[in-house]
Amino acid sequence: MTDDVAAARAAAEEKSAFSHPPVDPDTTAAYGDDPDHVIDFWTPRGGNGPAPVVVVLHGGAWRAPYDRRHVSPFAAFLAHRGFAVASVEYRRGATQAEGGDPVAGRWPDTFDDVAAAVDALPALIREHLPAGDPRRIVLTGHSAGGHLALWAAARHVLPAGSPWRTDAPAPLRGVVALAPIADFEVADKLGVCGGATRELLGGDDHFAERRPHADPALLLPTGIATTLVQGRADIDVPHAVAESYADAAAKAGEVVGVTLLPDVGHFPLIDPAADACAVVVEEIAQLAW
Repeated sequence: MTDDVAAARAAAEEKSAFSHPPVDPDTTAAYGDDPDHVIDFWTPRGGNGPAPVVVVLHGGAWRAPYDRRHVSPFAAFLAHRGFAVASVEYRRGATQAEGGDPVAGRWPDTFDDVAAAVDALPALIREHLPAGDPRRIVLTGHSAGGHLALWAAARHVLPAGSPWRTDAPAPLRGVVALAPIADFEVADKLGVCGGATRELLGGDDHFAERRPHADPALLLPTGIATTLVQGRADIDVPHAVAESYADAAAKAGEVVGVTLLPDVGHFPLIDPAADACAVVVEEIAQLAW
């Protein structure tokens, strides 16, 4: 496939994924004081008894123009398949003062927020999502959100002294990371999302210093069941990034599942109109039920 054909297909996939109107949640709750400290909740449609909870972390290269609204059709899709859903917002990088492109993420705010949200979830689920079972939580996330899902599940193996480190693993059924930015070294070499990983960590001056606190490929083994779902035709986050993470896990003595989907790019994984989205649901179900 030529570069032009690949780019055209990627553009069509992105257009399809963003063509769905946002879906309002059943309720929204705050986990902090900032306007971005909110979690949207969807009650599962159908079924009897408490349902597994899928926690969704949206992507968008940790940049401000992309918020949780663009994954609300995906969240609703999950709810219609019997899951309780919690979609987390967090602070992303603001537009540069000079009027340039938005910066990827904020250090340490983006990580502060995800840690706080995950810690607050069990209580918020009991209060705002009574149809959800806080004992059966699966983290999922797309692209930059896939990174955050892997990171949130690995906080117990963060370096000693890290402000986000926990004493024990999070009580999760597992993680299903969708086209995740899972290995910062490989992603940086490939220039993923316009160098977003380096921006997230504060640029050249801080990349090496902060990477041990943020790069999932350095935070292994987690002891938590993990599956990566990745399109082989993804030109936004190439599958080499996911494969490198899986290799790092294997070297650390942990088996990470990798589901590679042929002829699938970056966005069909969260597009309810795409067959790949049904595959994602199956992967989540295998861990959740």
